[in-house]
Amino acid sequence: VQNVTLLLSFFPLGTGSSILSALQDLFWLSKSKVEKQLQIISVLQWVLTFLIMGVACTLILMYILCTDCWAIAALYLAWLVFDWNTPKKGGRRSQWVRNWAIWRYFRDYFPIRLVKTHNLLTTRNYIFGYHPHGIMGLGAFCNFSTEATGVSQKFPGIRPYLATLAGNFRMPILRDYLMSGGICPVNRDSIDYILSKNGSGNAIIIVVGGAAESLNCTPGKNSVTLKNRKGFVKLALRHGADLVPVYSFGENEVYKQVIFEEDSWGRWVQKKFQKHIGFAPCIFHGRGLFSSNTWGLLPYPKPITTVVGEPITIPKIDNPSQKEVDFYHSIYVDSLIKLFDKYKGKFGLPEAEVLEVN
Repeated sequence: VQNVTLLLSFFPLGTGSSILSALQDLFWLSKSKVEKQLQIISVLQWVLTFLIMGVACTLILMYILCTDCWAIAALYLAWLVFDWNTPKKGGRRSQWVRNWAIWRYFRDYFPIRLVKTHNLLTTRNYIFGYHPHGIMGLGAFCNFSTEATGVSQKFPGIRPYLATLAGNFRMPILRDYLMSGGICPVNRDSIDYILSKNGSGNAIIIVVGGAAESLNCTPGKNSVTLKNRKGFVKLALRHGADLVPVYSFGENEVYKQVIFEEDSWGRWVQKKFQKHIGFAPCIFHGRGLFSSNTWGLLPYPKPITTVVGEPITIPKIDNPSQKEVDFYHSIYVDSLIKLFDKYKGKFGLPEAEVLEVN
């Protein structure tokens, strides 16, 4: 009965909730325990998607090609060739997928919260700089690739696009799943298209620190890799897109990581992966599936609060000089530090805490 209850509650419509309530009354199930299990399942499926879905789908597709059902795989591959450039042209988002009930359970596991500080004009385009990366960017995904925290209600008329590694969009099935949430490749072609050929009211969320920042994230540490990350500022100037600093308090708290010293073999391997593949393999752990006292892939249920700061008005300059890029980059860095300092006390950090900018 409990398994049936878990499945039914995942339906995005109200049917699952009403049946769940009836079964709880009938079999004396604890609502809080059922919801906690649903939260764990929702987070686990996302973690597995993040880690293995792309490779798993590729292997399954190759296997099907060698079976009597090869025509199904062949049809999909033909569709893949035809649809190859869609991720670079704004993708194919699905409001139905973004509103799945599973994302609300995902949100409540931590919980994750989105805080709005200023209105955004629908007549402008935006580049959100998201900090810090953390291990998996859980706050970025929940807040901007789903409607679990109400991003469309908080910023009406704004279409968020979370940018991630372009390599993910070469993976069968995974690419379609990512696009349904409004996720796009973090490359120039994709960003240029959204900011120049998709009208106004677009907001591209770029996790500026990327793989390099993920190598240094650990609980209790608030640091960002930003000093030499200026490409997003140049893009903003070329398109006249306003810059918006975003800081997620608690993003670094949900996993524990082995941090290698700069001159160690472990860091050398990580940097080689980062340079040639685009991501850096991290040795990390969270809690176990059945107990918080064991190690596992589940993140620790720590609050993540994402604060969207005040937009910085950016002029449109077709060919910005390095001096202009540096000037607006410095304004952005100052705005991010001010945002951190203003809200750190409200979200559990001591007033003496300083944001480290590397």
